[in-house]
This record gives sequence, structure tokens and C-alpha cells, in this order.
Amino acid sequence: MKTFNLTSALFIALISLNFACKKQNSGDDNGSTVNTAKEFTAKFGTQKQSKEINASALPQTLTFLDGTKVTFPAGSLTKAGVPISGNVTVEVYEVLKRSAVIFTGANTNHSSGAPLASDGFIFIDVKSNGASVDQNLAVPVKISIPAKRDGATQIWIGVDQAEKPLVPAANNQMAWAAPRNANGAGLKEVGASQSAFTFDFGSLGWVNCDIFYNNASPKTTVKVEVLNNPGSMASFHAYSGETFVYFCAKGSNVVAQLYTPDGANKVKSYDNMMPIGSEGRMFAFSIKDGRYYYAAQEISITANQSLTLSLTETTETAVQAAINSLDSY
Repeated sequence: MKTFNLTSALFIALISLNFACKKQNSGDDNGSTVNTAKEFTAKFGTQKQSKEINASALPQTLTFLDGTKVTFPAGSLTKAGVPISGNVTVEVYEVLKRSAVIFTGANTNHSSGAPLASDGFIFIDVKSNGASVDQNLAVPVKISIPAKRDGATQIWIGVDQAEKPLVPAANNQMAWAAPRNANGAGLKEVGASQSAFTFDFGSLGWVNCDIFYNNASPKTTVKVEVLNNPGSMASFHAYSGETFVYFCAKGSNVVAQLYTPDGANKVKSYDNMMPIGSEGRMFAFSIKDGRYYYAAQEISITANQSLTLSLTETTETAVQAAINSLDSY
């Protein structure tokens, strides 16, 4: 009897250990370190940088890891219209490469749907006692974003589908519109100087240096069906959904996200906004339950184009490599 009990106990222990190893190895085999698309954008997307300044001792210039500089002039920061004093925390996200745009779950869509070619964008928030200060600034800040080319760029503010300032929300999608606050009304054009685009900006939030994609061809609508889709289409930063669909133009820093619903597992571009003849890569990726899926197709846009992308399971490493390769595409 004792022998039976000991043998049974040993057998159960071995089975339990084997099960535990298989469960652990299942993640290792897939190469996944995250379980959801939201975790993916949070871990591999651009990371928050925080610095403290004294609002009573402005002006002050802060420099961030990828070279962005933000200067806060005296009197710029208020809360409920009242000037702020004492220490505040400045939080900045820099999104200066095409891969960073995708890892972050963002895009370069103009609010009209026209593709933009990115010169880089950032997010700025300032918190006093843990709460954000007024987004519209009493005095504009001066922003300097590293320029990787000569010529001029244009300045945009991040908005949602209703063209309101973009905030984290489950169904919000990102787009870019001309600034509309009192200190930065209308479209701004800024030339590169000393390897930077430097400009005054009258509000906090998402701030972008982009130009319209230089393609004068007739425009069309592109539709994409995603087969073997394990989840639903993702919103900005994957606050909801698991699956992203993008078009990246060859030779131009366009990251056009297709997110307008067009049926089950189907999305489309904005109507009549994709330039016919443009060459690039259409791709989709999804992360759900710790598993990665990817599909890509080299395309030349044609009139009323309908594409099918069939997701296949792959690894985290493979998806990262595919996204990183777009920096030189």
C-alpha cells in the first residue's frame, strides 16, 4: 500500500511537472513576451520620458533622448486658467521613426484621409500634483524636432475621428489636423534650420511635423480583407482590438493605417484618398493570447483595389524584424 501511494504520488508529480514545462515552453516556442496588442504597443512602442521643472523659474529648456527640445517660457503653464507655481512633471513621447509609429499603434493619416509623410511627432503633457495642466497654453512653448532632411515641414495636432484632441479611449483612432487654438491657428510651415524643425506651439498633446505625401496621381479607395483574423481591428495604441492594417509607401515615410470598417474582418482607406500607382507594402499584424500573426504583400495601388491578406502565426521576433525593416524601406 505504501509502495502504491509513493508510486502514485511520484507519477502525479511528474505529470504536473511535465504540464508546467509544456505551459511554460508554449510561450517560449512562440517567442512572445506579451499577451495582447495593447501590451505590445505599451512595451515596444515609444516610451514615456519624465522630467521635473520648476514652473516658478521659467523659462527652461528640456532635451529628450531622441533629440527633441521643448522650451517652456515664463507664464506658459496654467491650471483652470490660474498660473502654476512650484515643481511640475513634464511627460514626453518621441515618435521619430517609421518603426516607432507602428510599434506605438499610431499612423500618419491626415484627418481628411490623405496620407502624410512623417518628419516625426511627439506627445507632451505637464502634470501638477498628478493632474494635467491646461492643454491650451497661456504662452506658446517652443518645440525643436530633429530634421533628417532639408526643406520645409508642416505642423499638425493629433485628433480623433471627430477632430477633437486625441485622448486615450477604446474606440478612438488617430489622425492629424491643422492647429486650431488661439496661439496656433491655421496651417504652419516651418523650414529646417540647424538640423531641426523649430516652432512655437500653443497647446500640449500630440504635435506632428509632416508633409502631404507627394503624389499627384488620381486617388482611389483601397479595401483589405484580413483572413484568419484572431481578433478585432485595433484602435489607436490598441486601447481596443488586436489587429492592425497598414500601407507603407516605398521611399517615403508614409504610415497610412486602414481602420475604417468595411464588413467582417474588412477595412478600407478613407474614400478616394490613396494615390493610384503608388508602390508600397500592405501588411497586417495581430497579437492575441500571447500569439503573433502577420501577413504582407508588395502592391502598386490600382483603381478600386481590393486586397486579401491571410494572417499566419509567427513569432514576436519575426514581427519586430518586419516592422524594423520598414525604417529603410
